[in-house]
Amino acid sequence: MDKTWRNWLTKRFQFRQQKQFSQRDILVFIYRQGYLYLILILITFTAGVNYANNLILGFCFLITAILCISFYLTFKQLHGLQIELVADEVGQVGHDMNLHFYFQQQPPRPRYLYIQAGEQLHKVYLDESRQHWILPFYAEKRGKFDYPTIRIYSVYPFGLVRAWTYLYHQNFAWVAPQAKAFSAEHRAYQNRFEPDMDEFRELRNYQSGDSLQAVSWKQFARGQGLYVKVFEQYQDEHSIEIHYEHMPSQSHEEKLEFVMGLIEQCEQQQCAYMLHLPQEVLPKGAGEEQLRKAKQLLAQA
Repeated sequence: MDKTWRNWLTKRFQFRQQKQFSQRDILVFIYRQGYLYLILILITFTAGVNYANNLILGFCFLITAILCISFYLTFKQLHGLQIELVADEVGQVGHDMNLHFYFQQQPPRPRYLYIQAGEQLHKVYLDESRQHWILPFYAEKRGKFDYPTIRIYSVYPFGLVRAWTYLYHQNFAWVAPQAKAFSAEHRAYQNRFEPDMDEFRELRNYQSGDSLQAVSWKQFARGQGLYVKVFEQYQDEHSIEIHYEHMPSQSHEEKLEFVMGLIEQCEQQQCAYMLHLPQEVLPKGAGEEQLRKAKQLLAQA
């Protein structure tokens, strides 16, 4: 029975990146305090009938009307709200991966919502025509991470009724390993992949925008002019090849962590690199797109 119910929910509340909530997407029912409220209605109605007291019956009808109005007001908290989900596709162990919510409503009005994802529960207040909200997830292990099903609900205004909906989306992310630096005994391995910081190539005339740290101050002090030192690592043809097999470890996960450490070092030094993994080879490159591809390959390795 539980499997049948879950399959029905998955089919009914299937989400494809963007949706505007209609009457079909929203469930409404009595909430926790509402059951006590129903008992109060029953007691006042019984007392009013037994004692033929119109005042008690009037009070009973009043609180019954409040409950009926609560159904409508709570339902309107979700009805007509448009939501779009955008998920981070690549992450890294030890960092947050974010699920981005983009809310739209016309006309804008106050909405008091709760968003639940797994064990996380957050309060969200909306009062603008378009708002952006981020739900973070901490990456604990390498591999594929499936974002949990999202439940959005409201108990506004009296907490007697709950209106809720589900977002059964298909978003997931690839989580790369945590970067691991080489220890003292592995320093020799690291030197095989580091660019030679002291390999001097030539002097050239200073140009506007050059770093003052690269200026050859000895030539300037001798009155020979303003020159800039050019090292081999700054040439376009320079690149580094990172081989999985060369990592100083027998553990598969530790090898990947060493590779991730070298990749981050190359990115910090703005140095192009090529990645050799057992099943994949990443061509030479540098920058954000190269880093994203490298992380995805390491997550899938």
